[in-house]
Amino acid sequence: MIKKWVFYSGLTLFIVFISSGFKPVNTSNHNWFESNYQKEISYLFPSQNPNDYANRNVPFTGRFFIGFKEALAFKESQGKYHKINSLGYMGKYQFGAETLQTIGITDTAAFMKSPKLQEKAFVALLAKNKWELKNEIEAYSGSIISGVKITESGILAAAHLGGAGSVKRFLKTGGKRKCKDDYGTSVKSYMRDFGGYETSGIIAENNPKIK
Repeated sequence: MIKKWVFYSGLTLFIVFISSGFKPVNTSNHNWFESNYQKEISYLFPSQNPNDYANRNVPFTGRFFIGFKEALAFKESQGKYHKINSLGYMGKYQFGAETLQTIGITDTAAFMKSPKLQEKAFVALLAKNKWELKNEIEAYSGSIISGVKITESGILAAAHLGGAGSVKRFLKTGGKRKCKDDYGTSVKSYMRDFGGYETSGIIAENNPKIK
């Protein structure tokens, strides 16, 4: 009887010792991402807080919103906040002065000096374009037009390039209206190249203003 008691006591101590070497799976929640032990990081962008974007070195972007904005920025300016092109378009996302005015930014010098303001302006313009194109997003998402699968992120990227009007003309004509910017980049190419990203977190807004 004593031998059995010693055996089971020893077995219990052994199990406790072994178990102490393993840490429980914990999920840490932060304001801009979720991380889970032994799983990849899942980003919760977009965020209304511009501090979540500026100078952020994110190791994984994928098809999340962070990937969308960085891919588009690289196409526009190679991701350079200080860049001004030959037509006067400014910053990381290449804004025109008139477009900036529509979201409440009139001081272009301050805009160029502030990465945070540029990131905030990008989200505001997406919100504005999403409002203006909400009917098109609903009507055309998932369809194939001129060989391109139409998605919300593709529509928003194309609107950033050529404006909401160009996107509407392209969709309504079944892709027959070849809308391009002054450098010859087409709305169609932006719909194709930036399709399939996560942009559902962008809240459509009729008249967003940067304060």
